[in-house]
Amino acid sequence: MDLKTLTFIVVGLSFALYIGVAIWARAGTTKEFYIAGGGVHPVINGMATAADWMSAASFISMAGLIAFLGYGGSVYLMGWTGGYVLLAVLLAPYLRKFGKFTVPEFIGDRYYSNAARIVAVICLIFISFTYVAGQMRGVGIVFSRFLEVDITTGLMVGMGLVFFYAVLGGMKGITYTQVAQYCVLIFAYTIPAVFISLQITGNPLPQLGLGGHMGDMGFLPKLDRVVTDLGFAKYTSGDKSMIDVFAITLALMAGTAGLPHVIVRFFTVPKVHDARVSAGWALVFIAILYTTAPAVGAMARYNLHTTVNTALASGGDVFAPEASIVGESRPEWMKRWEKTGLIRWDDKNGDGRIQYYNEKSKDAAFLAKAEAAGWKGNELGSDKKGEFDGKVDRDIMVLANPEIAGLPNWVIALVAAGGIAAALSTAAGLLLVISASISHDLMKGIFAKNISEKGELMAGRIAAAVAVMVAGYLGYNPPGFVAEVVAFAFGLACASLFPTIVLGIFNKKMNMQGAIAGMLTGLIFTLGYIIYFKGIFIEPMAKNEAANWLFGISPEGIGVVGALLNVTVAYIISKMTAPCPDHIQHLVEGIRYPRGAGAAQSH
Repeated sequence: MDLKTLTFIVVGLSFALYIGVAIWARAGTTKEFYIAGGGVHPVINGMATAADWMSAASFISMAGLIAFLGYGGSVYLMGWTGGYVLLAVLLAPYLRKFGKFTVPEFIGDRYYSNAARIVAVICLIFISFTYVAGQMRGVGIVFSRFLEVDITTGLMVGMGLVFFYAVLGGMKGITYTQVAQYCVLIFAYTIPAVFISLQITGNPLPQLGLGGHMGDMGFLPKLDRVVTDLGFAKYTSGDKSMIDVFAITLALMAGTAGLPHVIVRFFTVPKVHDARVSAGWALVFIAILYTTAPAVGAMARYNLHTTVNTALASGGDVFAPEASIVGESRPEWMKRWEKTGLIRWDDKNGDGRIQYYNEKSKDAAFLAKAEAAGWKGNELGSDKKGEFDGKVDRDIMVLANPEIAGLPNWVIALVAAGGIAAALSTAAGLLLVISASISHDLMKGIFAKNISEKGELMAGRIAAAVAVMVAGYLGYNPPGFVAEVVAFAFGLACASLFPTIVLGIFNKKMNMQGAIAGMLTGLIFTLGYIIYFKGIFIEPMAKNEAANWLFGISPEGIGVVGALLNVTVAYIISKMTAPCPDHIQHLVEGIRYPRGAGAAQSH
């Protein structure tokens, strides 16, 4: 059976499963639509949380980042996994004890203010739409590949499917759909990794294969030699400054703990204890993928180079005439991916071969040899808005890896199904958070308090449908590749919601004026910085170079500065305005301390 037919079958069966589950678990009440009825088992919720958490950024883009950034890509691993621990320990149990449907509802009640609730909704919408832009791009990439169409067509198909089961099923349908999606995506991620690790190092465990050997040389030293032979920096070295590594890691951690679509998952379990248990299970399920990702990224980079520069596999001379593949006989995987526009080659020197190397290398001796060999520039790259940019798109590496490695067609088809599962699971969760914020927090909570449950449910579905349209546009025109866009969302969450939630739980005297001023300060500063260097809807106003960054911190890590500004402004304003009412302070104490705590010491 040919690859395209097999991929249609595997992906079709997976979607039949998702849609069947969504119909079976269709929400009939607002409680089922927002929090799945509040009765989900902790293990089931842990698996659904893992699927919600492991988005297209984790499945598709993170290993691609690691493949090209090498050591520098570890900040994403550390930030995202560390952030989940922070969320599970610091926030989830307390928010579950508070017992509200959404994060804006918590902020509105804790800070006794509809204005605070509205500001929280504004922050949430910016965060969620930035995040969902990355997911929809991931959806478009996967569909464009397996349908063999351009990315725009793939995105339109994905939007239709997200609309169907997110709008129909609500949180109840999404929860049980995400359990199925987790099973699909984790098998789709680990099975090719096992095959490739066995193929390259002889070790079936990718985590151990990364430190394994290829003949008489370690895999990582071999990879270092391969990339340096082509003028790239050592894979095991990083070029990020320490302050930027620290800032990105901390922004991703704090941003994780402030992500509304992850926090809301802890409202779907019956008890506070179950929130803690489900957080532990989610961490186990997440760790399976995250410990595999470094090996996937490194092995994908090795396979790509040795496929295009054929002499490298056997340790031959990269400058030999036969070292690069002949364009007309380029591998089938490359021909298939060229249809998406995410990879292409440009024969700059007219020799009919593909030269893939770092034309901007600082090694003068290497560049002199490249020139002597007749090379006229890097010939492998991707389309960026119709222009050849000389870079391989990071977001194709995980999906193309099985094809590059020559794995069986059923494995390639499984990876396509897994990539779709990862992107759609998070996209659906984010769209539900957006719809809940509009229908529950704004309409039911503020502007139409007497709306019927049926009317609120309809408003939620309409809001989700509109959100799908906006998300589709952002997926078509994102400000970066998937993981980069997702990092911006984490930065916005870090700067706006995270400090406000933490202060709301652990500082009983924080008042509404301080919270509102802090949220707006953090959001406006961080969003402005990202737009200034990266551009969202507009062209960037400055070159995104380290020399131009504030304190040497990139747009991906600037949320840390935004969070510090948030806390500073909130504290100053709270001291200058009316104190927090006594009944709110007692409410905060009730969240933090179990009933009866301290009774043994009373007299």
